[in-house]
Amino acid sequence: MTFTIDLISQLRQLDGSFHSREQLVASYVLDNLEQVTQATVSDIAAAVGVSEPTVIRFCRTLGCSGFRDFKIKLAQNLAVSVQYMTRVSDGDVSPGALVDQVLGVLVQVASDARSQLDPARLEAAMECLAQARQVVFFGVGGGSSTVANDASNRFFRLGIPTASHCDGYLQRMQASTLGKGDVVFAISATGKPQELLDSVGIAQQYGARTICLTKRNSPLAEACDIAIVLDLPEDPDIYKPTASRLVFLAIIDVLAAGVARKLPEQAKEKLRRIRSSLVALHKSTDPQPIGD
Repeated sequence: MTFTIDLISQLRQLDGSFHSREQLVASYVLDNLEQVTQATVSDIAAAVGVSEPTVIRFCRTLGCSGFRDFKIKLAQNLAVSVQYMTRVSDGDVSPGALVDQVLGVLVQVASDARSQLDPARLEAAMECLAQARQVVFFGVGGGSSTVANDASNRFFRLGIPTASHCDGYLQRMQASTLGKGDVVFAISATGKPQELLDSVGIAQQYGARTICLTKRNSPLAEACDIAIVLDLPEDPDIYKPTASRLVFLAIIDVLAAGVARKLPEQAKEKLRRIRSSLVALHKSTDPQPIGD
């Protein structure tokens, strides 16, 4: 099994549906989630006023093999859920305050990223991309997938054949078709997804070069030929979108700007053609974003 059972949701959904004595255990667990992860089966039985076998039957009703399995799964579930179960102070939620909060965090994270970026690695990545026969961008999850798709959108304009894939199966399939002269660019905020690690390894065995934009000291950073690495803090406010996604997009723009200057004539001609093709749609010859 490669997913964590959400015991908290199961307990809530089944609340009132257990057998009478097991329902007493369920109610106690829901009211004492953190304490239960540290308790023994006898502790819970005594607190609820039921027998130890009743506690064990309750655990098995939830799909656990026994009390120990139940405690492990509950602790895992609680570790990621507690921040969403604690009341968050609303604070100032006026539009002006929210603008200041979101953009303020973005500015701070962008400043952190700027101080961490290694110019030598950026230069190596730009040179590799400029020489590429084709570049395939890989990302998994919401943020990294968005960045991968936008990166492909940036680089095809410069006359470099590109593609982006966010599905693990398609990533493996695409990686297996690559060879010398091709580049895989993997994007991940954590650097841990196995899909990306597998696809990078597959591409490398056929001679493709690999670049990544990811977390410092992560498995992905270790696996790729050129690693652009960052260690960005996340805002503890669970309601705010992650700022690291926007910083990743900005770094892709930095790389695209650098590659364009390494291929000035090719880039200018492709951009000119794109701009010309759009005139018929918006009837304007004023300077405009290229296809955005």
